[in-house]
Amino acid sequence: MSSHPLPPAARTAGRVFAWIVGIALVVLVAAAVWVGLRAVAAYGHLTDAQATAATAADTLRDPAAAPALIADLSADTAAARGLTSDPVWRAAETLPWIGPQLTAVSTVAAAIDDVASTALTPLSQVAGSFNVDQLRPVDGRIDLTPFTEIADAARTSSDGLAAAASSVNHIEEQPLVGPVRSAVGDVKSLLGTTTEATDALARAMQLLPAMLGADGPRNYLIVFQNNAEWRSLGGIAGAMALVHTDGGSLSLAAQGSTTDFARYDDPVLDLGSEVTSVFGTHPGRWIQNVTQVPDFTVAAPLAREMWNREFGVQPDGVISMDPVALSYLLQATGPVQLPTGDTLTADNAVSLLLNEVYLRYERPSDQDAFFAAAAALVFDKLAGGGADPTALVAALARAGDERRLLLWSSVPEDQAVLADTTLAGPLPPTDDSRLGFGVYLNDGTGSKMDYYVTPQTTLAWGECTLDAAGRASGTVTLTVSLTNNAPADAATSLPAYITGGGALGTPAGTAKTVSYLYLPTGVELVEASLSDGGGFGGSFHQGRQVMSFGTSLTPGESATATVTVRTLTPGAADAIAWVTPTADADLPPQVGDSCSGS
Repeated sequence: MSSHPLPPAARTAGRVFAWIVGIALVVLVAAAVWVGLRAVAAYGHLTDAQATAATAADTLRDPAAAPALIADLSADTAAARGLTSDPVWRAAETLPWIGPQLTAVSTVAAAIDDVASTALTPLSQVAGSFNVDQLRPVDGRIDLTPFTEIADAARTSSDGLAAAASSVNHIEEQPLVGPVRSAVGDVKSLLGTTTEATDALARAMQLLPAMLGADGPRNYLIVFQNNAEWRSLGGIAGAMALVHTDGGSLSLAAQGSTTDFARYDDPVLDLGSEVTSVFGTHPGRWIQNVTQVPDFTVAAPLAREMWNREFGVQPDGVISMDPVALSYLLQATGPVQLPTGDTLTADNAVSLLLNEVYLRYERPSDQDAFFAAAAALVFDKLAGGGADPTALVAALARAGDERRLLLWSSVPEDQAVLADTTLAGPLPPTDDSRLGFGVYLNDGTGSKMDYYVTPQTTLAWGECTLDAAGRASGTVTLTVSLTNNAPADAATSLPAYITGGGALGTPAGTAKTVSYLYLPTGVELVEASLSDGGGFGGSFHQGRQVMSFGTSLTPGESATATVTVRTLTPGAADAIAWVTPTADADLPPQVGDSCSGS
């Protein structure tokens, strides 16, 4: 059977088509090589940029170090952005599977370049002339000029960082392969941390001049929480001091202790039905109990009003800190010599102030005198310029991060600056990024036994799934264990002031604790149990379900509470639990877990 040759026109068309296909294949191969090579080069620049930016949060606590960091960062980010924004790359972003990977890389490159080339520029321009040593008081006065110079630049930089973080946060992670998803997650975390750091800097530069009396004299009540006798925010309000500021100067105006305060027949301020349903009226009637409410915007005004009633001065704000935070400050000031012959140091401050003083002095008046002397001498060293400014900033930042340093202002403009920060002492947030639990511990004996009690808190997702937007659904289990580590013979070997001496019906040496577990909004309770077979109380506070339970532990005993909840709608993949800060600086005041999908 003979074949008929194709007509010349058909043969020509076939050759043309073959050439077109060949050229297309060559172009595709070339484009793939082009994109691949540029991706490798961009990855190298982004890796270098990430290594540089990883130090940004710490560096930005010392603004003078920012220009060098920004210059190094910008060189790499600009190169990476250029490599991932040409027409060939953009066209490849429309392809299936590979497209989302390339879009993620180009989005990350653009966001980081925006940070380096634009967002941090205002801060860099003013930071070059700033030295953190300018924060050191001279003759009891701090020069307020640097604060006002940096404030506007820091806010502009913070806003730019927030915009960059938002663009990366909107990347859909589900289509991404493991390495790309991991890298995007790292950048999200990095931008989040750096945004928080610059936001904190902006808020501090705005707030501190007013607090230091730039616009007129101010008075601040400093409340030292005693973690040996737990309250939700840390411990009972123990020693107190009133600090006066005016034009950058600081002076210690007065000191007080719990013995200066009466027991009020009625709450000094209206607590509201929700607070009283959980805690009763105690927070408004005893100075020791104001920090029982785990919201400093409630606790601080109570302390302010009580101080006003007893001393006739209404402070402009309230600052709270504990001996652990004081130990951080002592890392900046160095040792302080006390009139008793003791040397107060960063290493011994917690044990000396929360335990040894009670072993040494039986009379509360002698204990109060010891606390007053320690507070006054540390303040004198700080106000006199005896602290290393860089170490002081780091100490304050750490104390704030751990919620051991809290601040409330009666001035609405100042309080607005503090809002949404850990310094404000709010309830744990539940938002797009966090599913917030709270674990709040309160002594039930009127003793100092909590110095010997160790809480262990864990938070863990059970079965959980992630949707295309990275939102999690599933169950989360909160576990809280308390252990009394006091000596076996605590009832006889420890002073009655520490053991409680059998007051309030609790045997000496037994640690009685009332715990409040705050559940996030948007969840439902699945199950709850106590290892001793007891039950839970319950109420609601600011839209959160509150579960309360009591434990009474003799030396060596432990008790565990376990609570499991289920999310009602997809939400944050990161679950966190804020825990009452204790005397143990090694115990994290926050634990968490992240849903990885299943």
